[in-house]
Amino acid sequence: MIQLAPDRSPGFQPPSDLVKVVTADGSFTLRSPALDEQYHSLHGAVAESMHVYIRNGLLSMGKRKLDVLEVGLGTGLNALLTMRECRKSQLHVDYLALEPHPLPASVLAAVDHASAVAGADLPELINLPDGEWTACGRGSRFRWERKSVQELDAEHAFDLVYYDAFAPAVQPDMWTLAVFQRVFHAMRPGARLVTYCAKGAVRRTMLQAGLEAVRVPGPPGKYHMLKATRPR
Repeated sequence: MIQLAPDRSPGFQPPSDLVKVVTADGSFTLRSPALDEQYHSLHGAVAESMHVYIRNGLLSMGKRKLDVLEVGLGTGLNALLTMRECRKSQLHVDYLALEPHPLPASVLAAVDHASAVAGADLPELINLPDGEWTACGRGSRFRWERKSVQELDAEHAFDLVYYDAFAPAVQPDMWTLAVFQRVFHAMRPGARLVTYCAKGAVRRTMLQAGLEAVRVPGPPGKYHMLKATRPR
């Protein structure tokens, strides 16, 4: 079991009983037995991220240059896959990730996404001081900030949002109308939001916030996911 130091920040407290587990595609994730929750799908951590965030997000936009916001950096898998895809497909991305509860370097090393996904140095990216842009080659940049989505203050800033918080049953304050209204304002007209979550209540909340949200086929082991667009 991987023991984490207690987090002193208010609100949600990240699990301290994380265990590294192998998923169906051979990649690793972290699981909390106490919460009965994991960072990625047990049906395949890489497979889930590729389906939800890369194929239904990054590669579906039809743009060569994008501003990407990730809500919930976690183990950094989505960032790593995005940077790898940028190098393969010659995309240019400015990638901002929000993570109020960053995982320590020892935990990131244990999950070892960098070996599962060749093409980027994940620990080096995640271990950078927060708030600093770092070039990732071929015109892409990465930055993370130790802040919550409730602190997001942006207007028409992003083309694509990866929404990867813990599930609503575990972290309900991440799936509220106020949060999605804040994200809506941060999105440009025509921008897209993708998330693994497919709950009807979440979709209805997105609709209330002004997003056009639909269910689409989900990753392995899951019938659906949500894809939402800010109207033009």
